[in-house]
Amino acid sequence: MKLSVLVIRYALFAILATLANLATQRVALRFGDSGILFVLAVGAGTTVGLVIKYILDKRWIFRDMSVGVKAHSKRFSLYSAMGLVTTAIFWGLETVFWFVWQTHAMREIGAVLGLGIGYVVKYNLDRRYVFIDTEKVQAQ
Repeated sequence: MKLSVLVIRYALFAILATLANLATQRVALRFGDSGILFVLAVGAGTTVGLVIKYILDKRWIFRDMSVGVKAHSKRFSLYSAMGLVTTAIFWGLETVFWFVWQTHAMREIGAVLGLGIGYVVKYNLDRRYVFIDTEKVQAQ
């Protein structure tokens, strides 16, 4: 796959996952602004974004055609583990923006910045540690 196609796809998938994440957060935050709801909203949004991004990346970025519960559970577990580092970046920036400005608009700007940085890091981690055997198949 050409680098330009890879970058465009990955960016589009990141945007889709980000929008799903933020939409999920908005739905959760309609119930109030408490600290507990904030944590639940961020967690729910992250989960939705993670699942969407995994499905898209697996097939369209890393060309992983494996099927079955065993293959998916192993890959998704590794994918999620790599996401812990990048989620810390995302949550950290979103939370800092929330505490500093106390507005949902600034919280979302922090989230978008954190997700953008996190997705660049995540691609490199996934390529190196999660989808390594699919790259060997592609090279043949």
